[in-house]
Amino acid sequence: MTGQLFLQQLANGISLGSLYALLAIGYTMVYGILRLINFAHGDIFMMAAYFMIFSIITFKLPWFVAIIIVITATVALGVLVEKTAYKPLRNAPRMSIMISAIGASFLLENLATYLFTGVPRGFPDIKVLTTTVKIGGLSLTIATLITPFVTLILLYAVLFITNKTKIGMAMRAVSKDFETAKLMGININKVISSTFIIGSSLAAIGAILWGSRYPSIMPLTGVMPGLKCFIAAVLGGIGNTAGAVLGGFILGMAEIMLITFLPAFTGYRDAMAFVILIVVLLVKPTGLLGEKVTDKV
Repeated sequence: MTGQLFLQQLANGISLGSLYALLAIGYTMVYGILRLINFAHGDIFMMAAYFMIFSIITFKLPWFVAIIIVITATVALGVLVEKTAYKPLRNAPRMSIMISAIGASFLLENLATYLFTGVPRGFPDIKVLTTTVKIGGLSLTIATLITPFVTLILLYAVLFITNKTKIGMAMRAVSKDFETAKLMGININKVISSTFIIGSSLAAIGAILWGSRYPSIMPLTGVMPGLKCFIAAVLGGIGNTAGAVLGGFILGMAEIMLITFLPAFTGYRDAMAFVILIVVLLVKPTGLLGEKVTDKV
């Protein structure tokens, strides 16, 4: 392998890992607060991609206006899922909430199939993201270049909110002891809704960047990325925001390097994530950075 090809694949791996990290943050935040895996998170990501398609292709909106609308609509959908599927079961057994989360996932997938059909739809060509630039001998799209920086900036923003704001203090209190925080007068519903707002916003941004990289969208688009991002969160230490990002980067790099060095195993790229999950659960069940619910900037 030439050095140029290695650098090209390294850039692709970092970019893909950044996309996984964006979604993994959403998983780990909800888990940190509710001790719940939001299985509908990948499907919210999928719906965000469809929102972008209709905003630009159907309604002919400029891309910068469409992005604002898509993030807003995705946040509204995420909060709606929380209010309808999770809030009524706040005091129910944890298994009931998990079943509800799986049901919400299937509902969104089937709703998308009914509304948009199962035929893949082309993601709009946003020139500001899909334009190819040359850096040395590398050929990279703008989306590939900016995705890692966007991820790191959003990670810092999430950590800042979590550690330096009043709502962040409430999030940390709820994650530490749900019942005590409630008795101390913290508005639990507001805290949980805020968590879903942040997670859904990241899913929307991730969907826009994902669609620019993989422009074929269908109702099951969110299933495999959702599972991989859950694995990334577990790999880094679910409940740990920085760990989720680290897990995403590792998973993306492993996937791309598998294709690069062992092209005969390209068809097993999805299986790689589950192999990593099994190894991590056997060797270090709490993840690389350990499980914790508060982070330091």
